[in-house]
Amino acid sequence: MCQSEARRGPELRAAKWLHFPQLALRRRLGQLSCMSKPALKLRSWPLAVLYYLLPLGALRPLSRVGWRPVSRVALYKSVPTRLLSRAWGRLNQVELPHWLRRPVYSLYIWTFGVNMKEAAVEDLHHYRNLSEFFRRKLKPQARPVCGLHSVISPSDGKILNFGQVKNCEVEQVKGVTYSLESFLGPRTPTEDLPFPPAVRHRSFRSQLVTREGNELYHCVIYLAPGDYHCFHSPTDWTVAHRRHFPGSLMSVNPGMARWIKELFCHNERVVLTGDWKHGFFSLTAVGATNVGSIRIYFDRDLHTNSPRYSKGSYNDFSFVTHANKEGIPMRKGEHLGEFNLGSTIVLIFEAPKDFNFSLQAGQKIRFGEALGSL
Repeated sequence: MCQSEARRGPELRAAKWLHFPQLALRRRLGQLSCMSKPALKLRSWPLAVLYYLLPLGALRPLSRVGWRPVSRVALYKSVPTRLLSRAWGRLNQVELPHWLRRPVYSLYIWTFGVNMKEAAVEDLHHYRNLSEFFRRKLKPQARPVCGLHSVISPSDGKILNFGQVKNCEVEQVKGVTYSLESFLGPRTPTEDLPFPPAVRHRSFRSQLVTREGNELYHCVIYLAPGDYHCFHSPTDWTVAHRRHFPGSLMSVNPGMARWIKELFCHNERVVLTGDWKHGFFSLTAVGATNVGSIRIYFDRDLHTNSPRYSKGSYNDFSFVTHANKEGIPMRKGEHLGEFNLGSTIVLIFEAPKDFNFSLQAGQKIRFGEALGSL
């Protein structure tokens, strides 16, 4: 047997095993084409999964009668990640028996490299459920806040990207971008927003830059499952507005961010906007699979990962009131919120042209360490 025949052996055997009558297949595909989109998607999904799991060429007879598999990205987007995340959240709240806590948490610590010596409470039996363990607090001296730099890291994590925002596009990872306007949402000309009303014929980026001579900067920090899950204020600023985008809960790990364009715009996120001493400042907490719960400590009205939502919708809430015309003041390093598992923080802010990041893409960083300064 020649080498080419030997290589094709598994493919030929699979094709023979899956020998379909083409006339019956054409008739069945014709019935599928008459179905509604949701029903068609449901019926085609198992075939698409088999297409990517079975050996090469196993489902080639289907392509001869007009069937085409959905892309891997479309297949992944069809997974009910919001439902799975709510189920995971319920599981996290289940109190573990005292004897089971140490083996369960020890497995998690070993898998994700958690450093429990930094935890305020090192005794694993103290954490009644997985949720409490994920949201564990650190010892006060574990994360000293850098006082010399104007912007610090709000969390532990990995730097995915940083730099100036150009052409209204922001890089989620190198070479893969998303729209600044899609991410933050459209400008609303109301008094509650921390920036002036939109002006026609100006780019979205230039509308956010409120002072002459300033530039717009961004920084993306990925929190892995083993990282400290709370996030803090990265600088002294005032939070004036919150915008909540219900959405998907796809994984935001770097590999997935390279795979899916505008991933951060698809996922559920909470955008906090306000001002710091150099102008516009925003911090966005992006949800992910099993991270449907995003909590902002001073925002009791925020409820994430609701069972129902309208695609593309968002909810606005202003912290500026008649009694409080400034908003919520935050000090650098102050507790701001938390995730239930790993996720992503995106900073977008205005600063003078001589602002410099002291970072490298891909580096590990801890809460309190410097991101950059003037």
